[in-house]
Amino acid sequence: MLITFVILLFLWMTGDLFSIDATTTAFIGFVVLLLTSVLTWEDVKAEKGAWDTIVWFAVLVMMASSLDKLGFIGWFSEIVKGQMNGMSWQLAFIIIIAVYFFSHYIFASATAHVAAMYAALLAVGISLGVSGLFLAFMLGFVGSLYGTLTHYGHGPAPVFFGSGYVYLKSWWVKGLITGLAMLAIYMVIGGLWLNFLGYLN
Repeated sequence: MLITFVILLFLWMTGDLFSIDATTTAFIGFVVLLLTSVLTWEDVKAEKGAWDTIVWFAVLVMMASSLDKLGFIGWFSEIVKGQMNGMSWQLAFIIIIAVYFFSHYIFASATAHVAAMYAALLAVGISLGVSGLFLAFMLGFVGSLYGTLTHYGHGPAPVFFGSGYVYLKSWWVKGLITGLAMLAIYMVIGGLWLNFLGYLN
């Protein structure tokens, strides 16, 4: 086990030099543990939470990637922009933040979500008169808040969910409540603070 740990650390730190990515490194460690009988196949099969997480994560990552490749995100952004023409910037700002926050349900990665929608929604907001710097800050903050929504929404979430202490329904309900509470704090108190600092001008 100790040797495997050292091998994994070494490959994670130097993998780029050998063209070995993190996934391959993890697989190498897994194989070594099986070959040395540190783990048995029965041990692996018994980790039901881990298998559940892998299935959820794999399907949702592929779905998010496909939505982006098929042009869904660009199409969706254009619809949002078209529906908000003529709105006051204040109302447009609230809608943009809400769309960005709740659209995380279809993403299994915060990075993929930011890459797909951040710039598009920022451009929509600026075109409707929202202060660019203010909106950029708030979209950035939301990027760390929507990770509470689902058990697949942020990197650490599958690990926590896989431990088996929180049921799926409980995660989604309490995650939504927690996310909305933090969103309200950032929108109200954060908005007032950014206004005080002059970022709404």
